[in-house]
Formats: sequence, structure tokens, C-alpha cells
Amino acid sequence: MRFDVGCDLDEFRRYHKNSGIHKYLKSVGLTDGYDENLDYMMNVVIKDSSQLIVWREDNKVVGHAVLHESNTEEHRKGDPREKEDTEALKKLLGEKEFVELHEIWLIEEYRGKGYGEMFHDFFEKFMKNKGYSDIVFYTHHPAAVATCHKHGYKEGGYLKGLKEHVFYLPLKKNP
Repeated sequence: MRFDVGCDLDEFRRYHKNSGIHKYLKSVGLTDGYDENLDYMMNVVIKDSSQLIVWREDNKVVGHAVLHESNTEEHRKGDPREKEDTEALKKLLGEKEFVELHEIWLIEEYRGKGYGEMFHDFFEKFMKNKGYSDIVFYTHHPAAVATCHKHGYKEGGYLKGLKEHVFYLPLKKNP
């Protein structure tokens, strides 16, 4: 398993089309399906490919993660957070900036092999090396919740409006 920052647009489109994410998002009511999520992802990759990390096995993209800078008041610059979200974040970490791990996806056949653990180890080290001191992650998936607990993320509760648990991890400073 290897993690790469950024990805060729055509390669990412091919992966995304066959990843199963569009069916999943539609099934849980988070999107109307493939086109909406793909449009969002393409905009992320086109605007700033450093916000995309792809997971490769045998040089094939088998998963991805999206990240972005954020703060307790705005999801992204000019995009205010919902009140419930802002309140939960302020309780967890006060008023500060952080990096948000926005989305993680791994093709189903590659799950259950410890790749989530490997990714979190990579991501935490990568963010720390880039100078970030805090990570926030939202999830409702039981495996992701378990991984957050294992990695020492503090849970800020379940946000009903977002239908997600919010987690926070302060990155330890090097001695």
C-alpha cells in the first residue's frame, strides 16, 4: 500500500466511477449519487491536487482521502458552519484553525486489511510534517469510529444535523 498526494484527473475519474462511493452516498442520503460527488471531487482535484491523497496497491488507485484547511467558524473560507457543528468544535478545541480530513474511501475488496490504520499513521505524520497541529474528522462509519478511538482522537459527540460523529486529534510536538 502506498499513499500519493494528488492524482491524474483521468485516472481519478476511472477509479471514482468504479469505486462504489456513489452508491454508498446515495444509500445513506448524503447525495443524489455519482455525478454530484464526482463533480465535487473533480473541483477539489482541479483547484488544489494537494487536497487529495490516493491509496495505491500495485500502482492501482484503490482509495482516496480529501483534506482541507478549516476553522471552528467556517468549513472552508466563506462557507459558515452550522451552529451545532461550531459549538461542538469550540468545545473540543476552542477557536482555532485545523486541517479537516473531509472524506475517506476505500474500495470494498481492499477493506479489512489494516489499510485504514496505515492511512491514519501516514496522514498524522504527513500533517505534522506540514506544520499542522490539529486534525478534525467527521464520520458515521463504525470502522472509522473505531480507528479514531484507537488513534486517540477525542470524540465531540454525534451531530444530528450532519448525521456524523466529530473527532479531534491534537498532533504531538516533536521533543
